[in-house]
Amino acid sequence: MRSSFIDYLRYEKRYSAHTIKAYEKDLIEFYDYSELIQEEKDPLKLNFQQLRYYLVFLQNQDYSNRTINRKLSSLKRFYKFLLSIGEIDDNPSAKLSSLKFENKVLVPYSKKEMIRLLDEMYYDDDFEGVRDRLIINVFYSTGIRLSELMNLQVSKVDIANSQIKVLGKRNKERIIPLSTNLMNDMKTYLSYRNELQIIEDEAIFFLTKKGKQTYPNLVYSRINSYLSEVTKKVKKSPHMIRHTFATHMMDAGADLNSIKELLGHTSLIATQVYTHSSLGKLKSIVNHAHPRAIKRDI
Repeated sequence: MRSSFIDYLRYEKRYSAHTIKAYEKDLIEFYDYSELIQEEKDPLKLNFQQLRYYLVFLQNQDYSNRTINRKLSSLKRFYKFLLSIGEIDDNPSAKLSSLKFENKVLVPYSKKEMIRLLDEMYYDDDFEGVRDRLIINVFYSTGIRLSELMNLQVSKVDIANSQIKVLGKRNKERIIPLSTNLMNDMKTYLSYRNELQIIEDEAIFFLTKKGKQTYPNLVYSRINSYLSEVTKKVKKSPHMIRHTFATHMMDAGADLNSIKELLGHTSLIATQVYTHSSLGKLKSIVNHAHPRAIKRDI
C-alpha cells in the first residue's frame, strides 16, 4: 500500500521529487514504529489510541512540534488515501490533532546587507565566482525556490524578452520578468558556461565546474559562505533570500497579489506572512507621518 500511495502522489498529485521523498521517509519511520514498538507488522491495523502513542513516541525522540505536525500530515494523507480506495473502512487518524507551536518570525536581510552581498563582496573572476554571484542575484531578484533554480533550463531563459520560465510545485509553470541588471549578469555567466570543457547536463542552466547540474549542498554552502561575510543573522539559506525578496518588494509598495504570483504561491495565506515582516516599515511611516508621533527613526 505504501508504494501505491507514493505512485498516487507522483503521478496523480504530481508532487515534486523533494516532497515525495519527505513522504516516503515519514512513512518508513511510521512502519518501523508499528513493527518495533507496537509489534504490528501491518500499520493499517493500528487504532486511534495507538496512533496517539505514535505522536508521544515522536515527542520523546526530541522532534520539534513543527516536524511532528509534518509527519502527522503525511500520516493523515496516507490514511485518507487508503480510505478512498476502500483499503480501510474507518480512518483512525481523522481525529488526531496537530501540536501547538509558536510561529517564529523570520527576520529578512536588510537592504544594506544585500547591497554589500551583491555589490561590495569579492567574487573570483572565473566560472564559479560568476555563477555564485548570479545564483544569489537570481534568488534576490526573482524570489524563486531552490528547486526551481537548480532545475532552470537554458531554453527557459528568454534573453530577448528579459524573462524566465520556472517549473514550480505540482509542475506549475510561471513566467518571471528580469531586470536589465540581472539579464546582463546572465549573459556574462553564459559566456563562462560555454567555455566549460565538458557539459554533461546541456539543458540545465546552472552547472558545477564539471558541467553537471548543481545540487542543494553546493548552493547552501556557497550562500552560507558569502552571507557569513555580510551578516550576523543565524539563518543563512536560499529560502531566507527568497523571504528577503518578498519583504523588500512589499516595503517598496508591491501589492500582495503580485508577490503571490512571483513566488508561485497557490494562496494568499502563504504570502501574508510578509505583511508581518514589514511591520518595521509601518512603524517608520507612523512615526514620520502621524502628528502626535515622535519624529525619529526606529
